[in-house]
Amino acid sequence: MSGTITPLERLPYMIVGLGNPGKEYAQSRHNIGFMVLDRLAERFGVSFTRYEQKALVVKVNAEQRTLILAKPQTFMNLSGQSVAPLARFYQVPSDQLMIVYDDIDLPFGTLRVRASGSSAGHKGMQSILDRLGRQDVPRLRVGVGRPHGAKAAAQYVLREFSAQEKIDLPLILDRAAQAVQDWVNFGIVEAMNRHNVNLLANEP
Repeated sequence: MSGTITPLERLPYMIVGLGNPGKEYAQSRHNIGFMVLDRLAERFGVSFTRYEQKALVVKVNAEQRTLILAKPQTFMNLSGQSVAPLARFYQVPSDQLMIVYDDIDLPFGTLRVRASGSSAGHKGMQSILDRLGRQDVPRLRVGVGRPHGAKAAAQYVLREFSAQEKIDLPLILDRAAQAVQDWVNFGIVEAMNRHNVNLLANEP
């Protein structure tokens, strides 16, 4: 984006991916937020080397903006204990904070960017909204699908993706990372128009 950078635009953008710390959860559906943040870090050629406010954090300068990438290490249900202090410390405006997380109510391969709303039962997002005291927080929900039959959703999201899902996962992570970058560069409406899709809709 060209032109003069306003004082508001000089304030950082913060992108938070939700997940659970620990190797046993690293490849689980619930950790797709972490995976998207890792893909973003790869794109910028950086690594998560700092620990601040109970999160792994890295700062990136891109497109005349400062981006804060963060992966809370509090366990999912307590994510707000990390995100709210980070947002305050870095003076991040609410519309420049993006939360990336899994959604079992969306089919696998579906992306949904929204500017605000409730947590729809996602405990990590609810923790963040409670700590921030507001719902007008942009978010990117990444569909992981619902379990078949009577499997409990809580157990399902802690399991790894299926073999077929692992084949499709790189495409989803790349598109999700691009959605975040387009949100930063072009705004929430453009990100919604470009990326609110089911990427696998035409697959057999």
